[in-house]
Amino acid sequence: MNSAQPLPLGSVIQGSLTGGLEVRLHPDISVEDMRVGKFLVVQGMRSRFFCMLTDVALGTANARIIANPPSWEDTFLRDVLAGSGTYGTINLAPMLMFTPESDESLTLHNGKSTNPFLPSTTGLASFQPQTSTTMELLPVKTIPSHFSQVYEANVDDFRRVFGWEDDPQRRNFSIGKPLDMDVPVCIDLNRFVERSNGVFGKSGTGKSFLTRLLLAGVIRKNAAVNLIFDMHSEYGWEAVAEGKNVNTVKGLKQLFPGKVEVYTLDPESTKRRGVRDAQELYLSYEQIEVEDIKLCSRDLGLSDAALDNANILYSEFGKSWIVQLLNMTNEEIEMFCDEKRGHKGSIMSLQRKLLRMDSLKYMRAVCPQNYISKILQSLEAGKNVVVEFGSQSNMLSYMLVTNMITRRIHEHYVKKADKFLQSKNPCDRPTPLMITIEEAHRFLDPGVVQSTIFGTIARELRKYFVTLMVVDQRPSGIDNEVMSQIGTRITALLNDEKDIDAIFTGVSGAGGLRSVLSKLDSKQQALILGHAVPMPVVVRTRPYDSTFYAEIGDPAWEEKPDEEVFAAAELAKADLGF
Repeated sequence: MNSAQPLPLGSVIQGSLTGGLEVRLHPDISVEDMRVGKFLVVQGMRSRFFCMLTDVALGTANARIIANPPSWEDTFLRDVLAGSGTYGTINLAPMLMFTPESDESLTLHNGKSTNPFLPSTTGLASFQPQTSTTMELLPVKTIPSHFSQVYEANVDDFRRVFGWEDDPQRRNFSIGKPLDMDVPVCIDLNRFVERSNGVFGKSGTGKSFLTRLLLAGVIRKNAAVNLIFDMHSEYGWEAVAEGKNVNTVKGLKQLFPGKVEVYTLDPESTKRRGVRDAQELYLSYEQIEVEDIKLCSRDLGLSDAALDNANILYSEFGKSWIVQLLNMTNEEIEMFCDEKRGHKGSIMSLQRKLLRMDSLKYMRAVCPQNYISKILQSLEAGKNVVVEFGSQSNMLSYMLVTNMITRRIHEHYVKKADKFLQSKNPCDRPTPLMITIEEAHRFLDPGVVQSTIFGTIARELRKYFVTLMVVDQRPSGIDNEVMSQIGTRITALLNDEKDIDAIFTGVSGAGGLRSVLSKLDSKQQALILGHAVPMPVVVRTRPYDSTFYAEIGDPAWEEKPDEEVFAAAELAKADLGF
């Protein structure tokens, strides 16, 4: 930045509080430099407005110009018309405003502005962090007057609105940078984990990388403890990076070896991938309740009648109802139906469908220990838990396991929260827990959301210190009530109109933001709005690379070759004759 006063981009010519502001660009400003999603500021007579650019348009002073446009070769006439006869306009959506207590701070003193919130004439070094604590940004309740000047947001503006990562008073985390500036845009992790959140975007837009970034930030800043259901083995250990070159990126266990534990439903697959210190995870039939089966009824092909008879079996046999059912003969089923008024055909169908569960590697009739209790102990100790599925990454396994584990952990947190509310002892306050699930619409669609633990958690907000981070490419499949409770939404490119509508469920002034979302690049761009940011913002997401590892990972950890993996590789080479 040079030392001269920044020049304005244009003047406000009309607008409204609900429809936004229309700005006519000054003659020397090219309309091609204006990008949807850009962060701009408007300096009014008394207040300063922080705005997002939502649309770009061309205007003419006279309809005759359009009727008889100059030829392409007539550069002289085009230059004459530019800025007077023809001009560019932009639409701005005001998001935040600042009004000083006295008008003196908006006046000029000895030819220089004394207002600390006018465009900065210096660079980043001039910013005084103390001023941000005294600056109260408020929702927009008015608009600037005619001909108020519009400026590009500078580094100071971004830091005043979005904070800075090293703020000692907040747990801020840099999620990326603006489209046209080299300054971090931070989210407040304390506010982020207070409510359930969503990461959305169509396939191939980098949702997994966004999710991994957010999880790394939460772990690094100790904002919450995480339970991550890793369907495709992308978060715990190495994952394949997107792009033409075949390379890998580090997982959370590699970045935070002392803070992350990996549990696996497929120990063989996990070992082949070279994951260190992974713990086996098994579940028993006795831990399955009718609620868990109901969530998986679509994948198991169960009818409502079969679920009704499952309740009859559970009432009779309790926790061992599935083991008893699988061991029943046709005669025993008939006798049971005569005594308990069950339906023979429905129970036999239920038996056939549940036999599919025998093929699941992690299911046992009886487990030697309670593995869910082990996961809970890890969470209680402040460890972040990644549950890997390996070859068991089918939708039946994913829905069954996540529901079984989450329901029991939620029950424990409800008891802890009740104890804290009763004792008021800070030592009894539970550490916030954030549960990450993929393919979230399968758990939260209108047909099942009322009967799943995930719908309960989403509706409870932070009542029991448990929240969700949902990752999905089809937000339109998620129940509207649940979407309205999603606090922070981090959204990559979406094309489907229904999905775009779903993102803005419960968001006021969404009209201008719709155009912003539909114009994102397909890679490494996201629109962030909601509870953890003061205003919506479009960012180039932070690269998940070696620089990021050095900035956020555990500096004391050095990667060393795994002896078992090395030995296995050498053995494989010998078998192939190398």
